[in-house]
Amino acid sequence: MKARIIKTESDYNEAMARLSELMDAEENSADEAELELLALIIEDYERKNVPAPEVSPIDAILFRMDQMGLRQKDLIPYIGSLSKVSEVLSGKRSLSLNMIRQLHRGLGISAEVLIADSNILANELKMPTCEDYAQYPIAELDKRGCFDKFKEQRALSISGAQLLDYAEELMRNFFESLNIRGKAPTFLRAPQHQNGDKNMNDFALTAWLGCVLKKARAAHLSGTYQSGLITDEFLSELVRLSRFEQGPLLAQEFLAQHGIALVIEPHFPKTYLDGAALMDGDIPVVGLTLRHDRLDNFWFVLLHELIHVQKHLNQDISYITDDLDDKVHANQFIEKEANESAKNALIPLEKWAKSEVRFEYTPENAKQLATELRIHEAIVAGRVRYESGDWRLLSGMLGRKQVYKLFEYQISPVDSI
Repeated sequence: MKARIIKTESDYNEAMARLSELMDAEENSADEAELELLALIIEDYERKNVPAPEVSPIDAILFRMDQMGLRQKDLIPYIGSLSKVSEVLSGKRSLSLNMIRQLHRGLGISAEVLIADSNILANELKMPTCEDYAQYPIAELDKRGCFDKFKEQRALSISGAQLLDYAEELMRNFFESLNIRGKAPTFLRAPQHQNGDKNMNDFALTAWLGCVLKKARAAHLSGTYQSGLITDEFLSELVRLSRFEQGPLLAQEFLAQHGIALVIEPHFPKTYLDGAALMDGDIPVVGLTLRHDRLDNFWFVLLHELIHVQKHLNQDISYITDDLDDKVHANQFIEKEANESAKNALIPLEKWAKSEVRFEYTPENAKQLATELRIHEAIVAGRVRYESGDWRLLSGMLGRKQVYKLFEYQISPVDSI
């Protein structure tokens, strides 16, 4: 058969039969020349008329390895460690977005083939990323059980240094698991609304916010939040719960009845957090770290964050995180308003102005004002210390180590830092 352009399926079948006959052609012979020409003609026809067979990502990688004479260790620059390579090729591990990028760019494997059977969109391969997943507090998140379901689903038994090999997959799965009410909240991106900044680690802060959201979505809210709910009367009713031994727990229940989630999530190293206020869709969430385990601090931070919900969260600001010890880097206007409003909600200005404890810092005077207002004496003691600037005053009335133990059943023991 003389090589000619293929126009019909009959021509194609005839060409394929001839190609098979020429496979054993001698080198540099006329048959070999015909074989090469025929192969080009068939390739051109197939490209235009024959649907490409479906190829799995693993088959494509193995084919390219065979083409280039590569061994498994040669894929380490594209996939990671040798153990990762082995798991990918055996089908035990899915390709991550970063692996797909590296294989596409380094070995020229089609991106469309590599993303087959995956939820990664092809255009993601063209999007630059500045995230370094290994910078997230992977080990701490693992301690807090954030990856348990992912590891269970994939029958993974990894810990310690091994976790970093899975950093991208673990973090992507963690954040994707939080996107259960539609669009992912903006606070899962690089934080922008921080009050306080002691070299804040944004990766740790974002991870903490994710943990808060995870707990908030698991909380049972018996009521529905309505805009305008948080008023002076609402806050006064809330603060009066402080006089009970179980006051902080009663506050959590009270807020849940009004559609507000109160979450206790210990801070991560390098986050310097007291609390945060955020909106998860139309549900307000207050997250507290209890890094200062005192009753006076609990009630002040709680009120501070609720003022943020009341006055400062909006379409442009969906979250605010607070380090209340940092007086230098805070947003002065927002923080001043939240501080003043929280102080007045805890102890109304007119009551404070007339109280004896304002002039004589005695336990008796502090207890008298607390009784009059029907609030816990720790709140009065905290106000005295703040107004006087003397942090040694009434230290025995602050309710030290009285808050964390109330919420301990809601916090895994390994969460404590």
